[in-house]
Amino acid sequence: MENQSGQQQPKKNSNVIYFLIVVVLALLGTDVYLYLQKNNSDKKIVYQHDEQTRLQTELDSLESQVEQVTAGKAKMTAALTAKNDSLKSTIKVLRAKLAKGKLTAQELAKVQEDVKQLRYFVTKYTADIEELKKQNTSLTNERDTLKTNLATVAKKVDTLSKQNEDLGAKVKVAQALKLATSDVVAYKIRGSGKEVDVTRANPAKKLKINFTVASNTLATKAMHDIYVRVIDPTGNLITAPDSGTFSADGQDLQYTYKTSIDFKDDGSQYTIDWINPTLPFQKGTYTIMLYADGGTMGKTGITLK
Repeated sequence: MENQSGQQQPKKNSNVIYFLIVVVLALLGTDVYLYLQKNNSDKKIVYQHDEQTRLQTELDSLESQVEQVTAGKAKMTAALTAKNDSLKSTIKVLRAKLAKGKLTAQELAKVQEDVKQLRYFVTKYTADIEELKKQNTSLTNERDTLKTNLATVAKKVDTLSKQNEDLGAKVKVAQALKLATSDVVAYKIRGSGKEVDVTRANPAKKLKINFTVASNTLATKAMHDIYVRVIDPTGNLITAPDSGTFSADGQDLQYTYKTSIDFKDDGSQYTIDWINPTLPFQKGTYTIMLYADGGTMGKTGITLK
């Protein structure tokens, strides 16, 4: 009996020792598991923090890129303006998500995907803006070229217009009628109506201005207005109540008498009868100026005793 009791006692002690060993091992295993879990958790927290910092930096870069693009001188289209506003709004939303400090793995993955898409749109947006700048530069160059061409053409037109005006003025001068020959005879009128030429001032009642026109192939073969200016011996222009004005040699002049002739460029002789409205004639020289086609035809005169 004593032997049985002595054998059971060591067996029980052995069982206790095994149990304790198992407990210790279990505790060690638990500690190791908890340590590993904590280590993994710390790694996840560090990873998430690092990823948030990276994403924040990328958002700063993307926002800076957008600002640089929009700060350019290119005029954005409505579509690009809308895209610009959309990108800024997206960056603001992502910043708000990152500002929470702690994101779940799912939220972090969503932000990463959003930033990836945002990066694509910013790159595309930048390319669109650059293309728009190129187009604007091209259009500006074309506009400047057109302005230069228009200025050149306008200058040529002005030059040609002036040349045409000068040519027109020269042609007009060349077309104007000029005196070939001229003389003036004074007449008195008898009671019978017969005209008798005189050389004295007192009996003279009228002047006959006889002239021929120089041949001119450029002049129009038609009726031409002739303006007569008679200057008395004292240098005064003789006028009638119905005397008007005309333009000649760039001046507005008053005439003494107006008539017209039918020019045929055939050497015909013309006569203008002019009765002095300020009788009697004065002694001295009367100067007669003839004008036609905006210029001076010539002058003649007569001296009365």
